[in-house]
Amino acid sequence: MTTTARFVPVSKLPEVGTTIFSVMSALAAEKKAVNLGQGFPDFACDPALPAMVTQAMTDGYNQYPPMAGLPQLREQIAAKIKTIYGHQYDANAEVTVTAGATQAIMTILLACVHPGDEVIVIEPAYDSYVPSIRLAGGIPVFVSMELDERGYHIPWDRLKASISDKTRLIMLNSPHNPTGTILAPADIAALTDIVRDTQVLIASDEVYEHMVFDGQRHESLACYPELAERSFIISSFGKTYHVTGWKVGYVTAPAALMTEFRKVHQFNVFTVNTPMQLGLAQYMSNPAPYLDLPTYYQRKRDLFRDGLQGSRLRLLPCAGTYFQSVDYSAVSALSELEFARWLTTEIGVAAIPVSAFYQQSRESGIVRFCFAKQDATLQEALSRLQKL
Repeated sequence: MTTTARFVPVSKLPEVGTTIFSVMSALAAEKKAVNLGQGFPDFACDPALPAMVTQAMTDGYNQYPPMAGLPQLREQIAAKIKTIYGHQYDANAEVTVTAGATQAIMTILLACVHPGDEVIVIEPAYDSYVPSIRLAGGIPVFVSMELDERGYHIPWDRLKASISDKTRLIMLNSPHNPTGTILAPADIAALTDIVRDTQVLIASDEVYEHMVFDGQRHESLACYPELAERSFIISSFGKTYHVTGWKVGYVTAPAALMTEFRKVHQFNVFTVNTPMQLGLAQYMSNPAPYLDLPTYYQRKRDLFRDGLQGSRLRLLPCAGTYFQSVDYSAVSALSELEFARWLTTEIGVAAIPVSAFYQQSRESGIVRFCFAKQDATLQEALSRLQKL
């Protein structure tokens, strides 16, 4: 028996419903479709990693770790960044382990954004950004990426014009979900010129940092001192080590920024589970898993792209992440959401409409596939998509 609620709070997020990822995954399960929608692997991680976590639990590492994370894990993170990007973060004062990247993003915004502050969001954008901004009392200011024969790119002139005396922070994401684009040196130069002589901070979502293809380099903001001094940089063990369900990530930032981050972090989650931190710290001593990741995912990208060559789906460039966007306008005139539903129901492959990554739905005739799947999963999906 359903009862009528007597007490209904005034929603802080009245426009937010069930995410498109949950909707499409449920439809995929119902229709027994190959789920290339939600972004998670369907293969196991290296068995050595959970073995290290299990050993940590067996050895009694089951109580609270320090609020900022186990020292040995923070030291491994700092050492990795120094080796790859050349920037030395203080493991004690400038590195914090988080309960995934989503918690990190929320904590950054709660720490830095005051009611009425503006936050620039580059669309299409990952769906947690805007709700987090609004919960912090901020005002999102949207700048849409441009799409042409080269793919998606950021219109830096329009972003510059969006900066005001109320701008507190820019949300940046590279490699970019959902478009698969990456920042180039020219983008870094443009961003540097825009924020120079301002007090604008940057939240740089770099969770796909180790998925950059074709010999290109991930342009982490950690590489650029002028940007690093004003940036929170976010990464994800879940993405890097194929353990998205563990929800463990980290943030790096200069000490003054990290002090404010930790003030919120300690009352948000306080800290992150101990045995997984210890297992990750031990596992990070071998750099091969993340150094080999670009080759690993590029092979999957190429397998998927090659398999779609005979279809009427037009491939957009994919320089990074494990997402491939396609233009389906030669197949259907349906809206992106309706096409994604049709594709799931009739063809048996689930995708995500890129329109879902905009606050005001924007139709471009593009859907996004995730290729972080077993080869057999990708081959089955391709056998269905090749009918288009």
